[in-house]
Amino acid sequence: MAYPYGGYGAPMPGMPHQGMHPQGMHPQGMPGMPMGAPPGAYVQSGAYPGTFGPPPPATDPMWGYFTAIAGQDGEVDAEELQRCLTQSGFSGTYTPFSLETCRIMIAMLDRDMTGKMGFEEFKELFRALQGWKQNFMMFDQDRSGTVEPHEMSQAITSMGYRVSQQTLNVLIKRYSRGGRIYFDEYVACCVKLRALTDNFRRRDAMNQGSVMFQYDDFILCTMSI
Repeated sequence: MAYPYGGYGAPMPGMPHQGMHPQGMHPQGMPGMPMGAPPGAYVQSGAYPGTFGPPPPATDPMWGYFTAIAGQDGEVDAEELQRCLTQSGFSGTYTPFSLETCRIMIAMLDRDMTGKMGFEEFKELFRALQGWKQNFMMFDQDRSGTVEPHEMSQAITSMGYRVSQQTLNVLIKRYSRGGRIYFDEYVACCVKLRALTDNFRRRDAMNQGSVMFQYDDFILCTMSI
């Protein structure tokens, strides 16, 4: 079984080229704070929350922004992330992210399960969000802030996920409102797809497309997202 890339290594359709700023976000970010989109494709984090690894270079455009919103522990929680995304205008004309969506964004990268993220995870999240937003915009051509069920199926397929039609139907029912999928729910779906695929892949050491779960491990994997 070939794995979907879904965020593994290759940029998703619409990912920005090096030097581009996130759509809808002012190049300077928050007033007085530098802001910019990290270049390139997804990367594995080089440090875990609370252990930032080597000090970021002074020229890193996101470091000042991160330290301005992070708590005293040097990490960002769901409420801080929600304020960050709302104040930066990342969603543009789309519906702002709910607190629940921000929680699962953090859970996707929260490898030590503290409910918070460090600087490297913060940058990785913005890379993923930019790719998902660009992908959403390709299907939301009328800029209504929503996509139709068949467009949601196409979007998931375009990200490389190979799932059955039954699974696609379940996802659409889970994340649609009034027959439409809004940007916030779309991102929530993308987060869960990536996080669950990450969890599965880590346990599939032989890359066979099947794993055996202990009950507690299965509950931990699914309920933590």
